[in-house]
Amino acid sequence: MELLKVNGKMDTKSLAKHVLVPIIGGSVTGWLANRHAQEKYKKLKKPSFSPPSAIFPIAWTTLYGLMGLAKYRVSKQQEGKRKKEISIYELQLGLNFLWSFLFFRWELRGTALVEMTVLLGAIALTAYDFFQVDRTAGTLMIPYIGWVIFALSLNYATWKLNE
Repeated sequence: MELLKVNGKMDTKSLAKHVLVPIIGGSVTGWLANRHAQEKYKKLKKPSFSPPSAIFPIAWTTLYGLMGLAKYRVSKQQEGKRKKEISIYELQLGLNFLWSFLFFRWELRGTALVEMTVLLGAIALTAYDFFQVDRTAGTLMIPYIGWVIFALSLNYATWKLNE
C-alpha cells in the first residue's frame, strides 16, 4: 500500500492516530449535535436531490478517513516542524464539527450556510497547501471539497424550503 507510505516508510501508530481523530471526532460531534434533533429534521421539507439519511455516515466516515490520511502524509513530510498547513487543517476540521451544531442542534440553517461557505474556503486552502507539500495529500482532499459543495447546496435548499 504505497498510499500509506511516506518517503518509503509507514508509521502505523501515527497513521492510526491521524485517521481516527477525525473519524471519532466526527462521530462524537454527530451524535452530540444530532441527539434529539433527528425528529425535527425528518419533518423539514427537503430538496428532491437530498440523499437517504443512511448515506451521510458512510460518506462522512470515508471523507474523515481520507482527510486524516492526507494530514498523516503532510505531517510525515514535515516531521519535527509545525507548519501552517496543519493549523489550517485543524481550523477546517473545527469548522466542520461546528456546522453540525449550527444546522441540527441549534437550527441556525442560514448561519450554517455562511459557516459552510467559510469551511469550503478553509478546505480549499488546506488542499492547496497540502498539495504543495505532498501531491497525494492534496489530491486526497478533493472528494471532501466535492461533498461539501454538494452539502452547501443541500443546506441552502433546505434553508429556503423551510423559511
